[in-house]
Amino acid sequence: MRSSWKLVAAGLAGTVVAAACGTSGAGEVAQDPTAPLELWVRTTPGGDGEKGMKKLAAAFEKASGQKVEVTAIFDDFETKLSQRAAQKDLPDLVLNDSSQLGAMVSQGIVREVDLGAVKGSDQLLEPALAAGRAGDGKTYGVPYSAQASALLIRKDWRQKVGLPVPASWEAMGALAKAFTTQDPDGNGKADTYGLAVPGSTKRGYASWYFSNFLWAAGGDFISAQADGKYTPAMSTPASVAATKWFRDLACTTKVVQPGAATMDTPTNETFEAGRTGMYVVGPYLLPRFDSALGKDKYEVVPMPAGPKDATVLAEGGSVYLMAGSANRAGQDAFASFAISVEGQKLGMAGEKAFIVQLPVNKTVDITSVRPDPRWKVYAEAYRAHGRYAPSIPNWTAVRQSSADTINALIADCDLPVEAELKKLDTKLGEALTQQGIAAS
Repeated sequence: MRSSWKLVAAGLAGTVVAAACGTSGAGEVAQDPTAPLELWVRTTPGGDGEKGMKKLAAAFEKASGQKVEVTAIFDDFETKLSQRAAQKDLPDLVLNDSSQLGAMVSQGIVREVDLGAVKGSDQLLEPALAAGRAGDGKTYGVPYSAQASALLIRKDWRQKVGLPVPASWEAMGALAKAFTTQDPDGNGKADTYGLAVPGSTKRGYASWYFSNFLWAAGGDFISAQADGKYTPAMSTPASVAATKWFRDLACTTKVVQPGAATMDTPTNETFEAGRTGMYVVGPYLLPRFDSALGKDKYEVVPMPAGPKDATVLAEGGSVYLMAGSANRAGQDAFASFAISVEGQKLGMAGEKAFIVQLPVNKTVDITSVRPDPRWKVYAEAYRAHGRYAPSIPNWTAVRQSSADTINALIADCDLPVEAELKKLDTKLGEALTQQGIAAS
């Protein structure tokens, strides 16, 4: 059932205003608890993600009798969602990245979640549940999947150069240098590099990747204040030190693959093709690398501790209950099923067509579905060290500005790091002010 709430969209970053068909709000939309639900999921049409979501929807239909129509969209997802808002025809459910919460709340296209109506919400892991809260303290997203970063290493290369699994940044740098200079693949050519880096500005990849190092060094993009406001933080000593260390990998020791500044997802190919020996990434690529390389060729280990700790980027997907649905009971029921033990295990099942990376239900042990110990490495990294991006109105603006600067620094080794980071803080300050969350 498509939402009947009337909306006016003023662009993707604009405000979406409710005008519920002559009523005073979306809460007065006539309800039909038997109406089919229209669900949008951000994934490649025809791919494993869509197959996994349809499997979950089918199980929900069987358990509840509630019909669900699944639509997979990847390219221009947010733009198409805004178009549907302008058409006064939102889907009932949207499964999207947790990092999109701030933007969706700002646009006014999601409704607040009544956790009392979502069965099992008390079993959610706190970091995942917190990722569903906006700056106003209210919950607008129900997490159904989580992920965190770990370090992938070419095990055969590491054994050849005779170095241990790195436990510190220093050891990681030494291993990266050995992979770059000691011909670990034995082909007699200087064509291997230590670390795969997606340094492109596209969708903020450079910033996204760098966050694993920035946070472990005690740095930050923006710093939360006691009053809930934020200040720019990229020119602080910890952030500067982290940036210099990361930049030196590309400019001084030169252990990063050539062309890193223009790469996003093609970075995956450098690892599986044997051009890079380490890669910091989430668990979603394990099936691909198992097929391309073979499980015996690489290992999954926790990220080496940085100057401060071993914090890594945590991400995930949330079920968003779209405003104005004519079947709010059905929305709540689907969210409840997605986070249930049955829904979580079903979402993790299979070698490829799974839509739950790591469980968010604290009663679900990942080893009960995936005995492969590599998945446990990821689960432990998430629970012990995972950190989500903050739920501000527009995190994309912060990520993109940061990516532009990080990208420039690894592309042009002559740029002065501290001066560029000060310029970045000026831009971040302007973005925070525009969003109304800048500390005075």
